[in-house]
Amino acid sequence: MSNTSRYKVLFLLHLLLALYSTCGIFSKMAGRQPFLSVKFFFFYGMMILILGLYAIAWQQIIKRLPLTTAFANKAVTVVWGLIWGVLFFGEKVTIGKAAGIVLVVSGIVLFSVSDGKTGEEGGER
Repeated sequence: MSNTSRYKVLFLLHLLLALYSTCGIFSKMAGRQPFLSVKFFFFYGMMILILGLYAIAWQQIIKRLPLTTAFANKAVTVVWGLIWGVLFFGEKVTIGKAAGIVLVVSGIVLFSVSDGKTGEEGGER
């Protein structure tokens, strides 16, 4: 796979993971509604719809990327969770949360860089 194609697939993967991370928003919103109310079913239904779309799109992504790469990038949902918490629920970003995000992103970058070198040197892909 060319670098351009790989970056395109990685970009689509991250869009998909951003979408997937919104399940937490809908789950939390459903939990705030009276059980079996219309709003409860709406938020719960949105969560199930997103999970269904995610499952289908995930299969397409792993056809184009190694599973280890796709799964390592899945950790970025922690970053999206923090963003959604701030935007939708007024949560505060603490030093501990920021350090955790830096650690997660560093791990993703480190894995991606080492995975690219392994693929080039080892003759894989």
